[in-house]
Amino acid sequence: MALYGAAATVLSGLEAHQGSLKTLVYGSRFQNVRQLYALVCQTQRYSAVLDAVIRSAKLLEAEKKLKPHLAKVKRCVSRNEDLLESSPGAAQVIQLPRFVRVNTLKTCLDDTIDYFKREGYSYQGCASGLDELRALEGKRFFLDPLLPELLVFPSGTDLHKHPLYQAGHLILQDKASCLPAMLLAPPPGSHVIDACAAPGNKTSHLAALLKNQGKIFAFDLDAGRLAAMATLLTRAGVSCCEIANEDFLSISPSNPRYSRVQYILLDPSCSGSGMVSRQLEEPGAVSPSQERLHALAGFQRRALSHALSFPALQRLVYSTCSVCQEENEDVVQDILQQKLGPFRLVDALPLWPQRGLSTFPGAEHCIRASPEATLTGGFFVAVLERVDEKR
Repeated sequence: MALYGAAATVLSGLEAHQGSLKTLVYGSRFQNVRQLYALVCQTQRYSAVLDAVIRSAKLLEAEKKLKPHLAKVKRCVSRNEDLLESSPGAAQVIQLPRFVRVNTLKTCLDDTIDYFKREGYSYQGCASGLDELRALEGKRFFLDPLLPELLVFPSGTDLHKHPLYQAGHLILQDKASCLPAMLLAPPPGSHVIDACAAPGNKTSHLAALLKNQGKIFAFDLDAGRLAAMATLLTRAGVSCCEIANEDFLSISPSNPRYSRVQYILLDPSCSGSGMVSRQLEEPGAVSPSQERLHALAGFQRRALSHALSFPALQRLVYSTCSVCQEENEDVVQDILQQKLGPFRLVDALPLWPQRGLSTFPGAEHCIRASPEATLTGGFFVAVLERVDEKR
């Protein structure tokens, strides 16, 4: 009962704009914050369905002392899917697998697989496709067919307290979020800019690809997120990264410090409309206002234009965790039309099933990701490469 009461208090605080979901959960002093956070997120996600069920059952009329938010969190069924199926026209929830990137700065794939096998997990080899991943359950796990160091566990697998995660041997990272660093593919010894770096998962991935040989210049304006990022990178064994609490737009491309930068990863602030966790916390996040999209797209264009002005740049990856065309295809199209140097769109991962929206010629070279098509969070990636003008 204490859990339900705490969840109802958090929901009331959210409605009264007393803070963010995480702030209210961690400020609740409830002992199991992970359990509380999960319950509140699920209640938020199915809020419309729960309201309909409560009204239909006339629950508040029958239980006069029951508050609306408490009624919501107590109106339980055995599974969330059962609740949705009981509501006509409700959308089916897509359960995403737990993707786990093996941090090759600290361990190797074979040792990690052996560790899990000793713990009683059954390794199924390389997955042949999405159908196998959808059917994944129990203590079984696969190797992802595309990313060579990515393991795939059943949905709901919680490894936050696993010793390999706590030692930095594992990075809990959605498959779509692993694509930018993989597609940038800087060889060891390269100089790389991670333009909007926090919280740092992609930065640690870049360092692993570099084998800690070379240099990563990581920028972010949020000092708090950078502090958390520094902890993450230390735990992951990253030693080739310089973190700066600076605005990437204020960095001069003519500064000699960056004269050898040939690779830039630009994952700018975005609406987050493709993030499953954001959708759980903020049910309206999937449809940001046009005003917000306009402001975000303006910043994204400026950041992309600035990145393309670095003189030694050879390859750039632009990515967002947004599903909105305004932040994705529209930004890339506008920059290409400005002809900011001899850059072209690369046909990224030709066999990837979901392509960019057909809003301009070549948009199919970009890739999109979604729970429905790729069993990942919503994502967008475009790869730009310098063209040899002598040819």
